[in-house]
Amino acid sequence: MRKRKRHTAGWALFFLAPSAVPLLLFTAVPMVSSLWVSLHRWNLISPMEWVGLDNYTHLLSDPGTRDVFLHTLAYCAGYLPLVFAGGLGLALLLNQRMPGRAFFRAAYFLPVVTSWVVVALVWKWLLNPTSGLVNSLLGALGAPQPGWWTDPAWALPAVILASAWKDLGFVMVIMLAGLQAIPQDVVEAARTDGADAWQRFWRVTLPLLSPSTFFVVVISLINGFQVFDQVYVMTGGGPSGASQVVVGQIYDLTFRYGRAGEASALSWILFAVILVITALQVRGQRRWVHHA
Repeated sequence: MRKRKRHTAGWALFFLAPSAVPLLLFTAVPMVSSLWVSLHRWNLISPMEWVGLDNYTHLLSDPGTRDVFLHTLAYCAGYLPLVFAGGLGLALLLNQRMPGRAFFRAAYFLPVVTSWVVVALVWKWLLNPTSGLVNSLLGALGAPQPGWWTDPAWALPAVILASAWKDLGFVMVIMLAGLQAIPQDVVEAARTDGADAWQRFWRVTLPLLSPSTFFVVVISLINGFQVFDQVYVMTGGGPSGASQVVVGQIYDLTFRYGRAGEASALSWILFAVILVITALQVRGQRRWVHHA
């Protein structure tokens, strides 16, 4: 029996190796290395100097760290409701029988597989304060024309708008799968009992979509806290740091200021924040996630 178990384990390791080895080399090893680097002062050129927890204490007392976390939280607060409501609306619409349904599903999912750099550049052009299409339409309607990525008050909303547009298709697919998993006899029973469309959605559909909702919320928050590409391309963290986020600060600390130790420490602080928030969500799901 033991020989058979060892034989089975050997074959399992053999087939896992093509995925496990790169995961170990390019994820686990860099994570452990970054933890070691976070305990040093290092500019990527000179030898590392041991400082212990000084990088962590400095970052936790630095107002700049507080500001980038607040910007990241503001991004998540604007992005999550927008992408969830938009994705759910599209899923409800494209779950109905309609001409060209397959085409529209593919079309709305297309931005998800498009490069972030391409999407960010397109939205930067659309939201150009002087020659962008959005402000041209707003001007034709007599509405105010924001400065978008050139205005500290509008830079982060511009990034949120682009991010939500790109990720709508992802949320749509997840919610569409959830809608199609709802037993139709439950919906029909509610209709027979006299529930109108709104009551069926609020009392039946939405509660039974809670597993999909939970997945979308967890993944979207994790991605939201790690937002970087669109900020880097559209605003560069500006103007005047108004849209700087945590990962952008990590990038700048490493490659602009040569403070790799502080950047690694900030990475682990971000990891701890994401871990705590995700753990709280997983623990709290028992109260509101319902399975059919």
